[in-house]
Amino acid sequence: MINSEDEQLLAILRTNGRASVSDLARALNVSRTTIQNRLQRLEQQGVIQGYTVELGSRFLSEQVSAHVSIKVRQKLTARTNLELKHMPQVSALYAISGEYDLIAIVQAQNTEQLSHILDDIGNLEGVERTNSSVILETKFKR
Repeated sequence: MINSEDEQLLAILRTNGRASVSDLARALNVSRTTIQNRLQRLEQQGVIQGYTVELGSRFLSEQVSAHVSIKVRQKLTARTNLELKHMPQVSALYAISGEYDLIAIVQAQNTEQLSHILDDIGNLEGVERTNSSVILETKFKR
């Protein structure tokens, strides 16, 4: 599906998703047209789904993050997932096995905002109960 040149291109984009086509071409010693064609092909194949912003560690260190386990009424799972997706403070949502159905990763500016977000999640139609764990410190992240 991808070759070694594509892997090199993806490696550069992982470290700098805003690299210009010209910078990518120089780094890989190929023409701009070659880079544009590779990017287009990788996007069409679904290898590259989009380009995002990676938040800086200084900004993230000022945020309050929590893992929120969510028990959902099964018939309302799709609706609950959609409502959670529209909450900008929910950065990720995972379906899990066990007592709870979902884990949401929530990021807030402070504990007061986090409290309001947790209330909003708990008040969603279909949410039966939640259990939250505030992240005190990140030991490592890959």
